[in-house]
Amino acid sequence: MNNLIEKKYKEKTIYKGKAISFRVDTIVLPNCKKATREFIDHHGAVALLAVDDEENFIFVRQYRYPVKEVTYEIPAGKLNYKGDNFLKRAKAELEEETGYKAKSIRHMIDFWPTPTFSNELLKIYLATGLVEGKSHPDEDEFLNVIKIKSTKAIDMIKSGVIKDAKTIIAILYYFNFIRRGL
Repeated sequence: MNNLIEKKYKEKTIYKGKAISFRVDTIVLPNCKKATREFIDHHGAVALLAVDDEENFIFVRQYRYPVKEVTYEIPAGKLNYKGDNFLKRAKAELEEETGYKAKSIRHMIDFWPTPTFSNELLKIYLATGLVEGKSHPDEDEFLNVIKIKSTKAIDMIKSGVIKDAKTIIAILYYFNFIRRGL
């Protein structure tokens, strides 16, 4: 294992924004040679698969500028700062984006969306016992809240309508582990 570890020699922040920073670090390779690693430094993010009593998933539809499409996604958001509380942020995002509150929120899975060029850790939660309310998204966030039958969501993945990685992971995890009681 130690023959794979790269060690930071020098850190250089190229850009520092509210949500991310871009770094170019000089590292020492296992063979003691130096190289650079360009990557996005990210606070982390949360997402929730919100499931109502009829096994509908609560999705948000929104335009994503980088891909120039309206997407189907589970509610999600980034942490406000390093060390922010993931569960607290998840509860807040669910209510902000969808208006729903959940009687039960439990952790499902953690993953790195793009470990090649980002250190973002995304934690996905399962939200059940939903109580409907009024959403209050951020002022620069325009979205529609929709319910989709869980089985239809699988078809939407297969047909390429749902392309968002966190949404696909959450749905497949739900069907393969939660629903099967594993």
